[in-house]
Amino acid sequence: MADSDIKRLLDRLTRLRADDHRIVTCYLKVEPRDRVRGKYRIKLKNRVRRVTAALEGLGLDRAVREEVAADLDRIQERLRNPDRLPTSQGLAVFACGPLKLFELVGLPSVHRSRLAVDRTALVRELASVEDEFGNLLTVVLDRTAARFFEVTAFGTEELDGLRAASTRGGRFKSDRASSPGVGEHTYNNRIREEKQRHFAAVAERLFELHRRRPVHGLVLAGPGREAGAVAAFLHPYLAERLMGVVSLNPKEARVPLVHEVTLATRTQYERESERAITHGLEEALGTGWAVDGIEPTLRALGR
Repeated sequence: MADSDIKRLLDRLTRLRADDHRIVTCYLKVEPRDRVRGKYRIKLKNRVRRVTAALEGLGLDRAVREEVAADLDRIQERLRNPDRLPTSQGLAVFACGPLKLFELVGLPSVHRSRLAVDRTALVRELASVEDEFGNLLTVVLDRTAARFFEVTAFGTEELDGLRAASTRGGRFKSDRASSPGVGEHTYNNRIREEKQRHFAAVAERLFELHRRRPVHGLVLAGPGREAGAVAAFLHPYLAERLMGVVSLNPKEARVPLVHEVTLATRTQYERESERAITHGLEEALGTGWAVDGIEPTLRALGR
């Protein structure tokens, strides 16, 4: 779904009147480890079993319980085949047969897998994803061209690309048979200068895109070391937002693949940032600049 589709879905869900019916909401983690041997299906089945058992205690009419049971079956059937799942790390499903509602949305992440039955759809996490994820930029480049992608929580859009000036000639050939290699140093310097101008132009375009719409993160992608070389040319505002450098061929970069790679890079960046924070806390404990536990924290806040 595009961002506009998500806004329309949120508007519909928040305006929905269930009356005597019930809406089933499911948030589910489908990270790679959850997909192995269908672990996510086992977790979903266990939650469906618990919800079904709890329906008796809610005092619902038999007809309503049957409607909810039918929605739970529809959700399980829709998620049965892993190949039909979104490529994202999580998903959300909203279902209510009498209201002709069944929506499945891929999410970059899910805080906690859960299944709920209520008079309203539980949309808080869906609504907060866009703000938490922000706007990311991914550039896929080699030494002659660059492709730019704007990545949000729900989709990816390719922007106008950039091509470097064509390098004159191909492999160096000396025009002096008696002195092979003469001029090769100049040729190599020209190649290096053209690459540097290209990388500088890529960095300038990224900053222009950032000024047009501020980005929360940046991912560089390309074959070999080409992508990483752009980091030296980035504006400080963008350099501090660099999430990672990945290997990707510009000719093979398709929108779904770029979206998947960007989400994976962002997840890895967040985990490394959390580890760094934890390590800093552990070091600060030894120097007296941090406290651990509820009581010490309250005393520190009191001071």
